Amino acid sequence: MSKTVYLDYAATTPILPEVLEAMTNVLANDYGNPSSIHSFGRKSKSLVEDARKTIANSIQASVAEVFFTSGATESFHTVLYSCIRDLGINTVITTKIEHHCTLHTVEQAKAEKGINLIYLETNNDGSISFDVLENTLKAAGPNSLFCTMHINNELGTKIDYSNVGRICQENNVLFYLDCAQSFGKYPIDVNQNYVAFLSASAHKLFGPKGTGLLYINNDNLIKAQILGGAQERNIRAGTENVHGMVGFAKATELCLAEMEERTQKLKEIKSYCLAQLKQNVSDISFNGPTDLKDAANHILSVSFPENEKSELLMFNLDIAGICASSGSACASGIENDSHVLETIGHDPNRKTIRFSFSHFTTKEEIDYLVSVVKKIY
Repeated sequence: MSKTVYLDYAATTPILPEVLEAMTNVLANDYGNPSSIHSFGRKSKSLVEDARKTIANSIQASVAEVFFTSGATESFHTVLYSCIRDLGINTVITTKIEHHCTLHTVEQAKAEKGINLIYLETNNDGSISFDVLENTLKAAGPNSLFCTMHINNELGTKIDYSNVGRICQENNVLFYLDCAQSFGKYPIDVNQNYVAFLSASAHKLFGPKGTGLLYINNDNLIKAQILGGAQERNIRAGTENVHGMVGFAKATELCLAEMEERTQKLKEIKSYCLAQLKQNVSDISFNGPTDLKDAANHILSVSFPENEKSELLMFNLDIAGICASSGSACASGIENDSHVLETIGHDPNRKTIRFSFSHFTTKEEIDYLVSVVKKIY
């Protein structure tokens, strides 16, 4: 294997040196428990609150509305079960192309709590019809929660969350926005867009794994799901992951400072990759929208034609040192399209690979990818 090309940034990202340095300093020097009243504890508490302020400012929230968790999965679990218990939510509306952390949790809540579960139809590019959304929310009525991704992690489809928030607000429906793939990549304003809850994970933006964000609008008072202490203002018990929070905040700072530059690089790389694949591979197609107005800058879901080598496409890419994600789910040794691809009607005889980029991705890496795919096809 002559080289390694990482094209799986939507799955996770490496920790930036600046983030690692900030975390290491905390681990080495600021080991006090933030709940302790002595100087070491007060210093750690100050670091936590500084990190919270950075995260809050990044989404135009107040510091009282931002809570740290272990990641977006825990954040959504907290939102759903607290909404059912504390806010009287008895109906959840979502789509069948959400992340499994959403789908599995709402299905469990339906089985355990007896909530009504409504799946909103999506278009074949993963987008939603605002007319369908409005009609569905009107029929569902109050005491409802609508959950969706800002950016779909497989297709890269980007929703107009401002319009979704408006429709939810007009129908008295709470709006949960999964920002795992968009936080740090796009400007987000919870204040102006009627977002009730929002989640994100640090490891998607060059921060540490195991640290996440939960935004809870001040109008929605919920109680803790994890008990045992007064941490996170009685919302999440447990000694704080101080170095993780500091790392998350540092990664967020860098994202905001470099957002314009990173965005331009991502647009160029994605457009270049799309064009090169079209030019060099016959009968290729793309899942989700290809217009960057409606799609993420960092995700490209590619549907390759069936041939005698297509079943080993992921294996051959890996052998060539290219790290990407398959659009399939494997059960009992048999590969099938993922739940997302099945929902949008993807031809199961074709092979889907998700390539995802960062501002570190180069045209030379894309050229290498295309040369490898050309050899396979």
